[in-house]
Amino acid sequence: MKFERKDLPVGTPVVGMVGGGQLARMTQEAAIALGIQLRVLAEGPAVSAAQAVADAPVGDYRDPETVRRFAAEADVVTFDHEHVPTDLLRQLEADGVKVRPGPDALVHAQDKAVMRQRLDAFDAPAPAHQVVASKADVEDFAKRIGGFPIILKTTRGGYDGKGVWVARSADDPTVEEAFRATVPILAEERVDFVRELSAIVARSPHGQAVAYPVVESVQKDGICVEVTAPAPGLAPDRAAQAQQTALRIAKELGVVGILAVEMFEARDGRLLVNELAMRPHNTGHWSIEGAVTSQFENHLRAVLDLPLGSPAARSPYTVMVNVLGGDVEDMHLGLLHCMARDPGLKVHFYGKSVKPGRKIGHVTAYGDDLEETRERARHAAAYLTGTIDE
Repeated sequence: MKFERKDLPVGTPVVGMVGGGQLARMTQEAAIALGIQLRVLAEGPAVSAAQAVADAPVGDYRDPETVRRFAAEADVVTFDHEHVPTDLLRQLEADGVKVRPGPDALVHAQDKAVMRQRLDAFDAPAPAHQVVASKADVEDFAKRIGGFPIILKTTRGGYDGKGVWVARSADDPTVEEAFRATVPILAEERVDFVRELSAIVARSPHGQAVAYPVVESVQKDGICVEVTAPAPGLAPDRAAQAQQTALRIAKELGVVGILAVEMFEARDGRLLVNELAMRPHNTGHWSIEGAVTSQFENHLRAVLDLPLGSPAARSPYTVMVNVLGGDVEDMHLGLLHCMARDPGLKVHFYGKSVKPGRKIGHVTAYGDDLEETRERARHAAAYLTGTIDE
């Protein structure tokens, strides 16, 4: 079904979101509550968001005419992913389309080399880094920072651990593998970190910004598996430092919408910016139940330049655990047990078929006791995937 303007109540804002993944799917719930018409440019008729959004034309986000037609029927265009070509977004802006975040901001989430160069310009804390083009460059960089191992990353296109290698010497096979990529390679210091943190902020076009509690994230094989809000044991001044860094980045880059700043809490005390995402982010899913205003609602408010909602936590602790594909094909079979065991548990499925390691959904628990809350969320995710049976 495709809605025309005449079918909508007078004044209904139309937000076009490029990409039909679970982020667009979860944005729909917030859009419904606010009376916003969400349009989604979907990769296929059965992708995650297309199952939940009535107005979901199928098209290629890399095709200029497809994207232009899609954008022409929206008041503002935003994103479920960062992969739309930067030049295409600049063409949309030249056509008068409101693109939020705009291409001049979004490129910093698309290209890690551009991000590092820009963050260096205003002294944002970061691991040592350098763009490398040869084995000799890799060796020189390692010498400059005190030796191997180092991290190699594709500057564009990497996600969920893809496009990232650990090089333990200049002759490591991963070096040759990295240089087979079709994009430039960024070398970075391998940070000895205590844990990974995420500072999420929302920013509107006129400069209003709010910061969510800093969270701790746990990664396995490059995939986020668990998030705890707020980050346990993080001193208030350190949390404020992380939030202020994220707010400054959002302002300096002109971000509109949600910005997630993934950080390392290094063993030597540094808080270092790892990566940026300019869209709702996995480390913010806890906010659906755990915050006064979810990241999805604040993203919509921001791109429409509406006043932003409170990001404050509703509970002392909220824990989100991703449900990853395993051996159990029908995860809905586990709902009876999980819901009966824990009436306070929240389950989100993304409408995806099960594949090993694939993000099928997530579970959220909240409460006053951290360990009890973690146990509830971990148990539910494990039961749904068949890792445990009681």
